[in-house]
Amino acid sequence: MRRTIASASAWESIVGYSRAVRVGRVVEVSGTTASGPDAYEQTRQVLEKMQAALHPAGATLADVVRTRMYVVTDLSQWAAVGRAHAEAFADIRSTTTMVQVAALIDPQLVVETEAPAIISPRENA
Repeated sequence: MRRTIASASAWESIVGYSRAVRVGRVVEVSGTTASGPDAYEQTRQVLEKMQAALHPAGATLADVVRTRMYVVTDLSQWAAVGRAHAEAFADIRSTTTMVQVAALIDPQLVVETEAPAIISPRENA
């Protein structure tokens, strides 16, 4: 059974996508961005949004098996992006990819992240 999870983003109806989609035990979270003064803050907010999208799907960040981080134009910001990622995933240790891209949909955005999660069977669930 396929279940879609929406957020309050206006982009969802404009582009025709869902913040997350759950099929069986798999949850795919769309590329997620956030505004903020710097790469660290944007990444921190992105991960909060992803966590909020996982929750109604019955998942948590602990179920994330991979993150893909797209950093705009200047990969020298990798340390700030990586620090925010490490704060959320230090104990989870998902696989990850971080690549430099030419641009995102809005010039003020410097990082976009997407992630698949596989919900583990829970005891007493």
